[in-house]
Amino acid sequence: MRNRVIDVASAAFQTSGYNATSVNDILKASGVSGGALHHHFPTKKHLIEAVLRERVAVEVNGTWARAVRDAPDALTGIFSVFEAVADALDAQGSVSGCPLGNIALELSASDQELRALIDAEYRKWRTAIVEKLRADGSDMADPEGFAVTVVALFTGAMSLAKVEQNGQPLRHCAARLGMLA
Repeated sequence: MRNRVIDVASAAFQTSGYNATSVNDILKASGVSGGALHHHFPTKKHLIEAVLRERVAVEVNGTWARAVRDAPDALTGIFSVFEAVADALDAQGSVSGCPLGNIALELSASDQELRALIDAEYRKWRTAIVEKLRADGSDMADPEGFAVTVVALFTGAMSLAKVEQNGQPLRHCAARLGMLA
């Protein structure tokens, strides 16, 4: 039941946004009682924290950190993520945006604790890139700055992909990133 609520909330926050999703929307879509919901999540903030920790963090790790870590080198991993996400977006025929980016844009200025959770996920993402670059023996002058650029390009491309409803912005950004690397 708890996981079903988190799944429903995660999808709703992704497509409609945190502020536009009411607790009643989550109750209706999950089919749980108000008492059951409030037993696990006393407030809506507790629910978004669970979404960040248990869904968004897992997705960032699976999409980015693992892909970069497991790639033969950092750049191959980075470019493969851009391409794989673009392909997945095109295959599904709709784009809801970056789960972390959507939450960051909506909530990072409203709550210090949520901002810290969001920042921690972005840091893990950037750290995975920096660690892989260093493991590769890269002579890149500023791996941290490069990681920030990669994350910024990806999240910006996801915003454009959401507007355009296709993966093409990710492909364009990956191509430009290739010129920087």
